[in-house]
Amino acid sequence: MKEIKVLIIEDHNLTRIGLKAALQSREDIKIVGEAANATEGLKLLQIFRPDVATVDIGLPDFDGIELTRKYRELQKQSEEYQTKLLVLTMQSSEDAVIAALGAGADSYCMKDIESEKLIDALVQTYEGNSWIDPNIADVVLRKIRAETEAQNSEGNTKSISIRAVDTDIEKVIESYPLTARELEVLELIVEGCDNATIAKRLFLTVGTVKTHVRGILSKLCVDDRTQAAVRALRSGIVS
Repeated sequence: MKEIKVLIIEDHNLTRIGLKAALQSREDIKIVGEAANATEGLKLLQIFRPDVATVDIGLPDFDGIELTRKYRELQKQSEEYQTKLLVLTMQSSEDAVIAALGAGADSYCMKDIESEKLIDALVQTYEGNSWIDPNIADVVLRKIRAETEAQNSEGNTKSISIRAVDTDIEKVIESYPLTARELEVLELIVEGCDNATIAKRLFLTVGTVKTHVRGILSKLCVDDRTQAAVRALRSGIVS
């Protein structure tokens, strides 16, 4: 694999050291810089142009959500800035998760994540896939459903649209839309159900569920169930 250049933006010295040690356990990951605040982090993002930056939310000058928003504005001004942003924090509240994703974070995971999963999250982010901790995905799903129920109670209907999805992927989904059964399976995937549970709840065989899952992964242009759940949540396919 090509060398992955990483910038760590974290104000706590010990946490920064721990992140660096965990990530450098892989030979193809290179730490190109470290920043202890958002101002310095934003500057280093422009100087080093890393492949991925880990961004802490609780930075001392302005938070990681604002840093993410500012960097996305820079990207609109110049194509030379292509860094993927992996928000790494202890905050799993609805407001923090929704705000980070809304600001343009590519991935979101907790600081207490295991080293191997952290590396997987970083690699997935580098490859252009969103990575969200399953517990956080549940938070996002509950938020979306709460908003949908509120809209429905007011007599409004929620339109299903494809948002924050690459144009090419959007065209694929429009050309090969999910079937009603695939949507049912996808919703249960988002809930965290395994194939056996999905089969039981939908009165299908496990083999049939596997076939539907393969179809879903293909149509959503993703490699696994976690990526499918993230894409479903971020695009509004599942409500």
